[in-house]
Amino acid sequence: MTIQECYQQLGGNFVQVEQRLSSVRLVRRFITKFLDDRSFSELCQAMQEGQRDKAFRAAHTLKGVCANLGFDRLGASAGRLTELLRPENDGIPEEAAPILNTVKHDYEVTVDAIRAYLNSERQSEC
Repeated sequence: MTIQECYQQLGGNFVQVEQRLSSVRLVRRFITKFLDDRSFSELCQAMQEGQRDKAFRAAHTLKGVCANLGFDRLGASAGRLTELLRPENDGIPEEAAPILNTVKHDYEVTVDAIRAYLNSERQSEC
């Protein structure tokens, strides 16, 4: 799998991120680091605990990371959740649950595509 195929699979914009980061090597480096990013797990934990403020910050961070890396599909779903959580109120709106499920699905697709790309790259080095 090429990095372009990886981006196609995860619903991203490789051309845009390559222009921003100026090299495939840097894109690879940053998508590898994405696997260690904690914003998704922090989002899930905050949602489970009903902590709207923390969930908002985590969703907003995830959206921003996705924007920088060209992960358009995941960034869009994280953005919808961010906007739903933005108003300051005491709890998490009921409408957040289905959007969180979409974020989870998009996150899994993204992570699976990155791992498949990295695994295929390792295998080609052997």
